[in-house]
Amino acid sequence: MASISLGTSGCLRRAAQAFAHSTFLGSNAKLSFQRTFSSHPLAVSNSSASCVSQKVQALKGEVDVLLKGVGEKSTIKEVKHILEMAQRASSRREVLHTDFLTPPVVKESMQLMEKLAGVKAIAQGGYPQAERCRISVGHPEELTSDPDIIAALSITGNFQFESCSHGDFLGAILGTGIVREKLGDIILQGEQGAQVLLVPELVDFVMSSLGKVGNVPVTCSKIPLISLDYEPPRTTSFKTIEASLRVDALASAGFKISRSKLVDLISNGDVRVNWVPVTTKGATLKSGDMVSVSGKGRLKIGEINSTKKGKFAVELIRIDWWYKYNKV
Repeated sequence: MASISLGTSGCLRRAAQAFAHSTFLGSNAKLSFQRTFSSHPLAVSNSSASCVSQKVQALKGEVDVLLKGVGEKSTIKEVKHILEMAQRASSRREVLHTDFLTPPVVKESMQLMEKLAGVKAIAQGGYPQAERCRISVGHPEELTSDPDIIAALSITGNFQFESCSHGDFLGAILGTGIVREKLGDIILQGEQGAQVLLVPELVDFVMSSLGKVGNVPVTCSKIPLISLDYEPPRTTSFKTIEASLRVDALASAGFKISRSKLVDLISNGDVRVNWVPVTTKGATLKSGDMVSVSGKGRLKIGEINSTKKGKFAVELIRIDWWYKYNKV
């Protein structure tokens, strides 16, 4: 870790004590699962208040400097929140946990936290290939092992005559009133149903509230993470020559579908770049971008080179949906 000292003076102790109550877990009107940390009222002198203000500004400035390296603007707000939470956890000698995060946010956050002194971070999604993960942060002396913050449910039913997609399971679970951030990956199991990763505090609620997926009655049961049924991703790499780097051109070539069909999928909100919905077919892609199309899987943009004729030679890496029976 980089040695950016947060200090151990009395000023720092006063700064840590003066932080307001903090919550991070999301909520909606129907449910609120929050972890609230209490602090006693303090009588802070003018000099102490000035010291606190200077320390808070220093921490804020450090985070702002780190955020300049974040490539995707859409992730900056979330990453900033996580970095500030990490500094809070370290100074208070606590361990805090995020909700489930998208891969870009996890990647950026973990990379930047390596540059913070006195901060340790662990990312977990429940299984090695998990896309959505939770991050635990704290002082290295407090965060000594992987926290038990991921739970798994098996949702079973007779899907032999009515197959249900990832979206069907997701919609049914969200229909119980919880928010997306509380859910991790959904692993489809074909005719048997699906396995779902989620925060442990919602296990009992989902088990008692989820009765159907589509028109299929289902039963929910908690399972250990070791029982998750998944396969490593299958990838196919090939090259294409295109006149532009627009998402409609590269995604069309990568998924072997017509541009008109791709445009329809964009209009329906079924196309995402780096897990953010695309709103226009003219969005330009770059090396390293991840394109996902509902029902088609993932497409990573590899090396891009210009040809003598002014076109682009692009490496496309097709990542097929790796869940054992997931064909949607």
